[in-house]
Amino acid sequence: MTRIIADISVSLDGFVTGPDPGPLNGLGTGGEALHTWAFSDDPDDRRVLREGTSRSGAVVLGRHLFDVVDGPRGWDDSVGYGAGEVGTPAFVVVTSSPPESVRTTNLDWTFVTTGLPDAVTAARERAEAASSAGGKDLDVILMGGGATVGSALDAGLVDALTLHLAPVVLGSGTALFTSGAPRTLVQRSVIATSTATHLTYDVLG
Repeated sequence: MTRIIADISVSLDGFVTGPDPGPLNGLGTGGEALHTWAFSDDPDDRRVLREGTSRSGAVVLGRHLFDVVDGPRGWDDSVGYGAGEVGTPAFVVVTSSPPESVRTTNLDWTFVTTGLPDAVTAARERAEAASSAGGKDLDVILMGGGATVGSALDAGLVDALTLHLAPVVLGSGTALFTSGAPRTLVQRSVIATSTATHLTYDVLG
């Protein structure tokens, strides 16, 4: 069964970027520390990354994050979602207006202009098609940014939440949790390494 999994790195004080993020500084000032684990040689970090990307049938992201990853300092063959791990999934971008052009034309992009629920539905359809083609269950991964993941949680669209808790206090930036209805979580796994604590929760409601 295809699940909707929100997966994002976060600081100890709850920020998913440092201050002043932008297309040329996607993680903000000091925010690179959030993703140290993704480039670590620790076998547990590598396993978390490998398992996360291998279960991805489609990935949802917001327009601001798309502008970062498709920008001049964004993804390439060595840096990007699942780089060096598994086949690349389809990407679904929720946006009010699609871009006029795309730099990363080697990736499968779909732009949805009718809101986050429709973007998640489109991603689920892509993930289910990939599951049928590959003969194994694949999930939809909500990779961010913070506003997209937070909005999905508030809307009740998320089945599971995976946080990569980095040992850094950023002080300010883009907060993951800002407002919305309370949610009940059930902790499913904790994997601690020197660069992050990887936490997985089921979202009950």
